[in-house]
Amino acid sequence: MSTTRSAIDADWLSACRRAVAGLEQVLADAPSTAERARETGTRGHGGDRTLLIDRAAELVVLGELDALKAEGYRFTALSEEGGEIDYGDRSVRVIIDPIDGSLNAKRGVPHHALSIAVAAGERMSDVVFGFVYDFGPAEEWYARRGEGAWLDGAALDPTAGERRGRDGRLEILGIESADPRWVAASIDALVGSAYRLRAMGTIASALCQVAAARFDGMVSLRNCRGVDAAAGQLIVREAGGRVSFPRFADPLGAPLDATPSSPIIAARTAETLRELERIPAV
Repeated sequence: MSTTRSAIDADWLSACRRAVAGLEQVLADAPSTAERARETGTRGHGGDRTLLIDRAAELVVLGELDALKAEGYRFTALSEEGGEIDYGDRSVRVIIDPIDGSLNAKRGVPHHALSIAVAAGERMSDVVFGFVYDFGPAEEWYARRGEGAWLDGAALDPTAGERRGRDGRLEILGIESADPRWVAASIDALVGSAYRLRAMGTIASALCQVAAARFDGMVSLRNCRGVDAAAGQLIVREAGGRVSFPRFADPLGAPLDATPSSPIIAARTAETLRELERIPAV
């Protein structure tokens, strides 16, 4: 019989890597847009229509969680698709977005990612492990609280800075929630802050670009869900960057759930974070 063990101490990196292998097979089994666009007929816990590939991807991840439970680990999982699943301990939360960027995955656009975070509480500040795998460039990102962040096994440089043009604007700013109406509502502030914009279609992957200083900053133009940002925000912070959820008094006080609650802002420096927080969001 298994002995109950602290889930914080589980080998989450290996479990995540096994999940990646399973998701690669899910995507390979449905290579066309027509196959990937098939819906289950239901909506996920986050409110989006659930694709068959979303559900299949979630089942792969849940299979890894079942295996950890069989080893004696206890936790509670929260998935974008299936909602909360009790694995025996509410003090440890596993936050899952099986495919962040489902529209990209459906249409064959490269950036779509598995995002998994492990937390010793219910807020962003409680995340202790974050993992993002972007299936487009086949890049593995992960971080452990207090230990740093890594890209494909190489430590990210926490001293990496930002780049600005001659006029003082950021060279590249990532934006998410890229509905043209939301961009239009924020356009004056965006023009004043950035020389170029990039929209990847996945919050998890966009945050990782800030972690590696590929983006000088990133903003979401409307409220984001905790499942989208939980892993990526830790990766940014452990890579030396700054993150805030400006609708909360505590910048890292956003909940780890599937309800949109605040925009997310990420930057390489505290000064730039404050600047980007002034960009209006819907």
